[in-house]
Amino acid sequence: MGRGRSSRVPLRRSLLGRLLGVSALVAACSVAATAWLAVQTTSGAIKQEQGQNLTADARIYDTLLGYAARHPTWDGVDATVRELAEQSGRRVALTTQGRQPLADSATATAPPALPPEASAVVDPLSVDTVLAARSTEGQGTAADRIDPRAVGPFLLPAAERAALRRTADRNAVCLNRAGIASDVVVGPSGRPRVQMVGNDPERALGTRCDPSDLDAPTATEKKALSALDALADACLKRQGRDGVRLNQDLSWGEAVAVPRPVSVPRDAREAAPVPAVEPPRELTGEDDRAIASCVGTARSEQLSSYVASPALLFIGDEGGATVPGFDLSPANTAKIAGAAALVLALTVGASVLAGARLVRPLHALTGAAQRMRDGEEHASVPVRGDDEIGRLAAAFNDMSAHRARLEEQRKAMVSDVAHELRTPLSNIRGWLEAAQDGLADPDPAFVDSLLEEAVQLQHIIDDLQDLAAADAGVLRLHPEPVPVEELLGQVAAAHQARAETASVTLTVVAGAAPVLHADPVRLRQAVGNLVSNAVRHTPAGGTVTLRAYREGPGVVVIEVADTGTGIPAADLPYVFDRFWRAEKSRSRRTGGSGLGLAIVRKLAEAHGGTAGATSTEGKGSAFTLRLPATAPSP
Repeated sequence: MGRGRSSRVPLRRSLLGRLLGVSALVAACSVAATAWLAVQTTSGAIKQEQGQNLTADARIYDTLLGYAARHPTWDGVDATVRELAEQSGRRVALTTQGRQPLADSATATAPPALPPEASAVVDPLSVDTVLAARSTEGQGTAADRIDPRAVGPFLLPAAERAALRRTADRNAVCLNRAGIASDVVVGPSGRPRVQMVGNDPERALGTRCDPSDLDAPTATEKKALSALDALADACLKRQGRDGVRLNQDLSWGEAVAVPRPVSVPRDAREAAPVPAVEPPRELTGEDDRAIASCVGTARSEQLSSYVASPALLFIGDEGGATVPGFDLSPANTAKIAGAAALVLALTVGASVLAGARLVRPLHALTGAAQRMRDGEEHASVPVRGDDEIGRLAAAFNDMSAHRARLEEQRKAMVSDVAHELRTPLSNIRGWLEAAQDGLADPDPAFVDSLLEEAVQLQHIIDDLQDLAAADAGVLRLHPEPVPVEELLGQVAAAHQARAETASVTLTVVAGAAPVLHADPVRLRQAVGNLVSNAVRHTPAGGTVTLRAYREGPGVVVIEVADTGTGIPAADLPYVFDRFWRAEKSRSRRTGGSGLGLAIVRKLAEAHGGTAGATSTEGKGSAFTLRLPATAPSP
């Protein structure tokens, strides 16, 4: 049994309660937002003009600085700029140093002009140390201003990364086993290093683990380091200083010893022609500053082709406008509080009225749906007005009526199918039992009778199969050009014997001979069903006429007209229904399964056309197929 009808929903869970709550919440939020804005504006103007407070936007600067360090151009930076603008709620724009636009998060067709002063210059080779969130990893030194993410030729290929990572993982596992918590950290160039808790490498000396095997430069780093050495030495040579050899971390020690001419006696020069080598000398503070300057210059020169060119960064509010503040006096505070209370009262009152009017028809729909669930024949609700609720009620009534019709058709169809299949099966069983009991002789007439009943049974099953295929949308068509007059002649010839037996004249009216793109087999089946139906319901001496003609530029009409008994006007809308018969007793005297016209309609619809009928009781009927002249979809 179905569940009983539910009682009225509590207010807190009902649509009215939720509508009231949402409306009150919206009104309260609106009032609160207005009050908050008023309070905020009393403390002064909103933020200064865009770009004046870049400290709060250091993340934007650092993100774009990292992009420039990893890309040789600014191409593709638009997505990053839009993402930063969405996250910060501000306008972010990048231009070249000549103020040519590179990317702008402003969505307007004509965005506001940029301020005369840029917020910062994004240059990975000259970082603003005040704004940048510097990384603790990389190959940069504390003295230079190169972003550590700009690695250029020091970027390790995949093979070298994999080899170093295996070594680093092995060392980390070893240290962890020795009781030293360690982890592998990968730098911007892809070089891994083992980081221990407390960052004290000397703790590993007492173990068998040796993280120093990661210190050796790879082939890629050696090549890049050699090129960097050459550039730094060239800079030092221009200053008349000795060259240096940079370590893996870009540090340096003593100056490199180079051959220098020394004052040697003539006899000594003749005895020892090899030039003397001046030993390495200890670097002074002035030398360190010069070397650091040359190393920085060399790194900038080496990385210049691997990073994006400097760009101007503008950060500010969308549109760049500011809102002046105003004073919030006690009188204004009272006005705001009164307005807020009035808005809340009006909102609650309007929500109650609108909600009550909204839920009343919904309650009626709910009750009707429950009555339908409980098995009542035709549950309907009154339709009031032409608004959305009224249309919903009308649609519900249509659905209820359609459901009732479908239920009646289903019951009638089950009964008709059982009847149509039971009659030939009963005849076959009766004849076979008579033969088994010796009451009937299985002579040719006996076999012909059984065959006739089997053919009738097969015809019903074939018709049901065609209808099932059409309903499922799997009725396959094979369209081709079909001369309609020739097809009508073939159908007339196929039914000529039956028409002569019934003393009915079967004629084909010659016309303009239109050509259709259709499935000839299915089209002959449809027209044949119409002709068979017309001959069956035309008395002796009557006429059945077949003709075809064009109706408009793209429609071909095939008409089968008879001079039979006609169809009552009340029955005419149902002639294409399944198992419908003019004889309400479903007498088989006139033959037919009641499926022929239903198949005709399905075949017409499969070709993209329609099937129709007109009739005058006592004078005859005319069945028409209106089909498009173009080819239907298979």
